[in-house]
Amino acid sequence: MLPLRRALRAFAVALLLTGAATLTPAATANAAPQAAAATSRGWNDYTCRPSAAHPRPVVLVHGTFGNSVDNWLVLAPYLVARGYCVYSLDYGQLKDVPFFHGLGPIEKSAEQLDDFVDKVLASTGAKEADLVGHSQGGMMPRHYLKFLGGAAKVNALIGLAPDNHGTTLLGLTRLLPYFPGIEDLLTTNTPALADQIAGSPFLTRLNAGGDTVPGVRYTVIATKYDEVVTPYRSQFLDGPGVRNVTVQDLCGADVAEHVAIGTLDRVAHHEVANALDPQHATPSTCLS
Repeated sequence: MLPLRRALRAFAVALLLTGAATLTPAATANAAPQAAAATSRGWNDYTCRPSAAHPRPVVLVHGTFGNSVDNWLVLAPYLVARGYCVYSLDYGQLKDVPFFHGLGPIEKSAEQLDDFVDKVLASTGAKEADLVGHSQGGMMPRHYLKFLGGAAKVNALIGLAPDNHGTTLLGLTRLLPYFPGIEDLLTTNTPALADQIAGSPFLTRLNAGGDTVPGVRYTVIATKYDEVVTPYRSQFLDGPGVRNVTVQDLCGADVAEHVAIGTLDRVAHHEVANALDPQHATPSTCLS
């Protein structure tokens, strides 16, 4: 979601405050050029075949203003190193707004996710995928699961700071300072922002009749310091097969906010690994 240098700068404050290294080991400030990053660091490799240990491919879904590379410069190689076939997509593009995605109508973005999951399943030969999404990317797949037949193709949805029940427009605009120049590119015609406001028609329909659909495991990983999706407990889901996690319950020194929990936070990423393979889960701590 962020260019890596800016994400590292933001997270450095957290490291100084806590005095503990909660940065995922796979992080590096000297990332490869974006065009080569996905393949050179092992993800979006369509020759990958899932193993018996990890039989489902993992699809990463970026957040608002994000893209398929910057959001995942840490988590994607972290999962690849653990033996997963990992893929990421761009969605929600607006005309004349390059690089910053997740801005189009969320229903249309869910259709793009539908097509991408089909592509990944066809490539890998797997029957199901697991989805991991940050912010809007943790909420948008629920439309795919509920209305587009995604529940038959998905085993688990893991949301990092997902706005499952919406937020305020003020919360969304707090993301703008992280993206120099984007404010000049955007107009009021950004459907995804309107869709994410609490009480929007999109969210009302999405949450009507319950938060979950049968057959899918749900994990929500939140931080109490989230300044974008507030109150942070609005991210949590109700229903069978749901696990809601607050990273400060696992590491009291963790001060990750909305952006860091999705891009850099070591505790959150360990919880993602646990949610992908719950039979081999290990306790998450400040040193995970």
